[in-house]
Amino acid sequence: MLEAIRYLLGSPGHSGFGSKSTAHLVTLSSDLRSITAIITGATSGIGAETARVLASRGARLILPARSVKAAEDTKARILSEFPDSTILVMPLDLSSLDSVRRFVTDFLSLDLPLHLLINNAGKFSHGHAITEDGVEMTFATNYLGHFLLTKLLMKKMAETAEATGIQGRIVNVSSGIHTWFDGDIVSYLEQMTKNKSEYDATRAYAVSKLANVLHTRELSIRLQEMKANVTANCVHPGIVRTRLTRDREGLITDLVFFLGSKLLKTIPQAAATTCYVATHPRLANVTGKYFADCNEASTSQVAADSNEADRLSAVSEVMVSGGCKSVFGSNWS
Repeated sequence: MLEAIRYLLGSPGHSGFGSKSTAHLVTLSSDLRSITAIITGATSGIGAETARVLASRGARLILPARSVKAAEDTKARILSEFPDSTILVMPLDLSSLDSVRRFVTDFLSLDLPLHLLINNAGKFSHGHAITEDGVEMTFATNYLGHFLLTKLLMKKMAETAEATGIQGRIVNVSSGIHTWFDGDIVSYLEQMTKNKSEYDATRAYAVSKLANVLHTRELSIRLQEMKANVTANCVHPGIVRTRLTRDREGLITDLVFFLGSKLLKTIPQAAATTCYVATHPRLANVTGKYFADCNEASTSQVAADSNEADRLSAVSEVMVSGGCKSVFGSNWS
């Protein structure tokens, strides 16, 4: 009850920020003129606000997007407000492993540094869909594409940190909904991939967000083993109405959001935790943590299980090499 009251009031936590803090506020102490950042999902909502605020602090932005036009529109809006910004738009479809590999190849060919990777893009697929790689669509977009993207960019981030002396940061945008799933994530992934009749969109989304948290835990350990000066943390942005619900507009959705309006954040508030974890000097050397309302928070028991993180990582390595067929076989309905 006390936590709910603190949330509604926006009371600051240990960091000095709380649920009502905005992305602008939490980055006031950040000078990002030496920073190059990749932000996925920056064409609308939380990602667009994250990009806008980081540009306002001087960061060079790479905006990968499935819709290049939408990303160009975001770029134009930012440039209209901050005309000195440096922004590069590049094509990327996170649901396609080939597209991820092409993006990384194209980015590396630019010979730019990379200090900050924000894995923000998210999808809530209401209907059962399988990608060209044989992976359930929500899991592929929210987790597996980002898993491969991060894997392929880790070396560049480590090299940049060593060359510039600036610690790199990876931020995975997860969700508090990860706590809604407490089963065997690999077994459930096989079930929802193969069996269309039992597909549950909310459960699939929760699984993908749990995977984001587990990935962060495993990633932070791997970076430490590499002795890379790069941290990895994940965030819950809070509840906000964004384009994530664009496939399910109507009276019921509108009513739910109206009734829950007191719990919803504005987009600037929802982008605050991402921007805080990505930029604030206080978080130097902090890694493998989960943040909500700009403060460290607890995850579910499953999300804190290092064995589950290792297991998911091993399965993911196989999947990015050969897709779901290489893990579960090809006979799904």
